[in-house]
Amino acid sequence: MFALKAVAAALLSLTMLGTPVGGPGSGQERGKLPMTGAIGDFVPGVIDDPVHDPTVFADRGTYYVFSTGVLNPADPGGIFARRSRGKLAGPWESLGAIALPGWTRAYGVSHLWAPHVVQRGSWFYLYYAASSFGTNTSAIGAARTRTPGILSSWHDLGPILTSDGSKNYNAIDPMVFNDGRQWWITFGSFWDGIKMQRLKDMTTPYGPVLDVARHPQNPPDPIENPQIFQHGRYWYLLASWDFCCQGVNSTYKTVAGRATRPDGPYLDRDGKPLARGGGTIVLASRGNQIGTGAPDVIFTHGRWYMVHHYYDANAGGVIRMQIREIEWDRAGWPRFSEN
Repeated sequence: MFALKAVAAALLSLTMLGTPVGGPGSGQERGKLPMTGAIGDFVPGVIDDPVHDPTVFADRGTYYVFSTGVLNPADPGGIFARRSRGKLAGPWESLGAIALPGWTRAYGVSHLWAPHVVQRGSWFYLYYAASSFGTNTSAIGAARTRTPGILSSWHDLGPILTSDGSKNYNAIDPMVFNDGRQWWITFGSFWDGIKMQRLKDMTTPYGPVLDVARHPQNPPDPIENPQIFQHGRYWYLLASWDFCCQGVNSTYKTVAGRATRPDGPYLDRDGKPLARGGGTIVLASRGNQIGTGAPDVIFTHGRWYMVHHYYDANAGGVIRMQIREIEWDRAGWPRFSEN
């Protein structure tokens, strides 16, 4: 009876995550996935298929990746969407962009940044950043829908968290998660690092703003794109160190820490707190994939996977996305064995 209850609980957990149990791709996708379809391309004046800062999620047997919008100061791009009706490896199909909310123009946007999507019941919530490079006059916005693949169905909820020159943080790169009792939002980029705050509901941060992680070089504190999830007895924090957005000269890399509580303290493999500049590098540039960063994770078919972007050295620095299975060493640290 206990075993049956455990299996039922596992299946319920996957269903609540919006993840198909069995079906396409079940038990087949290992290591570095052989990505196919629309995984990112750029030809000036011909195609702009952006995959910067990807977030991955599933709904009723279909996988989605949302990402930063098309860069155009004259006509800023909203969050870009693509889907795969088969496996995480694809084939991926570009769907276009969610319409840019008018309020974001007050933040000088050239496009919306760094989305994250989370499911609560039958609702999907999209969080995104409105800002411009070099400023912390920024806002995190939210939208929601029950049909994420119908881009016109996303209803914008406006800004939910803002920052300006009076703050020691930058309100961008949002990520929202639930620890079983409490919803949290974690966010931040440069300034004074990664922060975290409780959510009263899906759009109302409250309570103290907690320090979570910094870069060892502070200033300029080049750390961003936090991602928090639970595996086994630990909570894991992934983040991006160093500099993106410079093509094949980008130095982005993915670092990790872990904690026994969702609000930390997060420690690296050597026991150094991430809030004091600690961090264990788990993925850096490999082969033609330069600047591997902006991680997001998904648990599907009994395994963890991570999506990240990179600059393709074989294509002049075109930005693309890659999904990899998260493997675990004997000490319980994430690793990626394949190039």
